[in-house]
Amino acid sequence: MAASWVLRRWCSTSVAEAGAAPANGTRWERLKNSKLGVWFSGMSRDYKEACREIVVGAWERPIKASIYLSLLGGAGTCIYTNPDDASFETTVLDTANQLGLLTPWIRSGTSDGHVQKLAKLRNEGRLRHLSLGVVSLTYFADYNPDASLYEAQCSNLSIPWRELHTRVLDVGFAGRWWILDHKMKDYDVNDEEFKQLPPAMAATVPPGVQGVENNERLHKESWMPLKTEENEEKEKASAAVGEEGGIVEQIKMDSLDLVETIKIKTGTVAQPQELPDPEPQELTETETQE
Repeated sequence: MAASWVLRRWCSTSVAEAGAAPANGTRWERLKNSKLGVWFSGMSRDYKEACREIVVGAWERPIKASIYLSLLGGAGTCIYTNPDDASFETTVLDTANQLGLLTPWIRSGTSDGHVQKLAKLRNEGRLRHLSLGVVSLTYFADYNPDASLYEAQCSNLSIPWRELHTRVLDVGFAGRWWILDHKMKDYDVNDEEFKQLPPAMAATVPPGVQGVENNERLHKESWMPLKTEENEEKEKASAAVGEEGGIVEQIKMDSLDLVETIKIKTGTVAQPQELPDPEPQELTETETQE
């Protein structure tokens, strides 16, 4: 009753305005002159002025406007990619399947323990999801909400806010669950196997470029046929002979290059010399007697 009276009072025109308005005014004019029309027209003018000020301010201060626009875009992206509880359960099942493909002797104890804990809480119905807009939190409760227990149904015995940080299991941001991803790092490496080794051998360091090249060379050599001592001696002998022949040929080529260089620099070309015919020698008396 009161609401209908307020609505009629708001939409109706005053007596003075009704007397001032022409009797033959159209319905649109009467609506514009009403309180509701005046209120909407004032609101539209305010929004128009605010938009004009935003455009003018962005034109005068482009750096400030770009920073605000980037922050708004980043916040919108975070809200759009904020993961929900279904994505967390899907991620837990996927990681459990990945660990199930490995034998227990090579699984990482940290990864396996964390995933087993999450799977157990999920099966018991104790996982809770809290969305904060840009980020999401996953924590555990003491009881299943469907349990018919007084402790589970009483609101006064719910989790207090001061204990929430001790129950957080994972943080979701930008479409990822960061704690679970960190726990699954090197999930196929069991650190328990290397506890008995010395510290120098237990520490693992990524190989460098030379180490990778050396490993590739040894792998290629492992596929080559075995070499006997006789074959090695023959190869060494042939290599020595080839090396000596190569040295001789290199010396000859260097000498020829040197001669050609001298000819070019001096501008003379050596002509082949004609050897004189040998003169006939006179025979001695002893040679004629013989």
